[in-house]
Amino acid sequence: MKDEQYNNFSFVKDNLKRLEIVIVNYNSKIWVEKTLSSLYKYYIPYSKYNVIVTVVDNASTDNSVEFIEKNYQKINLIKTSKNLGFSAGNNLALRKSTADYIMLLNSDTELTEKSKNIDTLIDMLKEDNKIGIVTPKLLLTNGKIDMACHRGEPSLLDCFFYFFGFEKFFSKIKFFTHYHLLHKDLNTIHEVDAVTGACIITKLKCLKEIDLFDERYFMYSEDMDLCRKYREKGYKIIYNPYIEIIHHKYKSGLENKEIKQNTKKYFYDSLLLYYDKWYEEKFYYKILKPFLSLFIKFATLK
Repeated sequence: MKDEQYNNFSFVKDNLKRLEIVIVNYNSKIWVEKTLSSLYKYYIPYSKYNVIVTVVDNASTDNSVEFIEKNYQKINLIKTSKNLGFSAGNNLALRKSTADYIMLLNSDTELTEKSKNIDTLIDMLKEDNKIGIVTPKLLLTNGKIDMACHRGEPSLLDCFFYFFGFEKFFSKIKFFTHYHLLHKDLNTIHEVDAVTGACIITKLKCLKEIDLFDERYFMYSEDMDLCRKYREKGYKIIYNPYIEIIHHKYKSGLENKEIKQNTKKYFYDSLLLYYDKWYEEKFYYKILKPFLSLFIKFATLK
């Protein structure tokens, strides 16, 4: 796929099109404050779309709700009675949405001057019906790319190479780096297999076509699963590095050791769920699953 394919759109202003930005929040007051503030500073005033911001608060206890109600009265705030997790939290808003386009955004993201042209990502969806998802480049606070926004389909072999350091030590060899598609040029627009749920831009009708998020994933791997469902429907997933958003990764809801340990468990349990769902018919997976389960059990005890 040529980078130049996506650089010469003729943009037509269409104020009737609506974009709903959905943010799921759980005890992330200091981070969601950055997210909302940066949205209104760097994007919403410049957008040619009618932007709706929806925050789904997963029963936070850190005054997140009070902060939003006091400072952002125009935000559509959905309050839950318990922590539904990432998938169900997003689905709660998506089922109620009537927008044309959806931007799923983490509560620990922050927009900058380099985020102002998010509209160009939406225009890509409008110009090419084969594109199902577009994501910008996500940067960690140290300035390095968050590689979760640029992923391949994680076969068991690719997963092994990633978790045991082969990708890091053989970063120039394609065979070892498919987990994050390191053989591709990170400075050009191109197709990937999966992106992080920290920032997903898509059409609402596409989300409904693939039946939204699989709510068996409480948190983690739900984005890989969503992207897999898009690909199964024949949609392309596009990475666009010309728009940047900061991701304050691993901040949301991780205030203490117990929560961090639970989060690690969610990560590995969700990974196993992903493989059970998409690989269970593979003969080799039936043989290797006991070893994978043992690895996951050991990893969650660390």
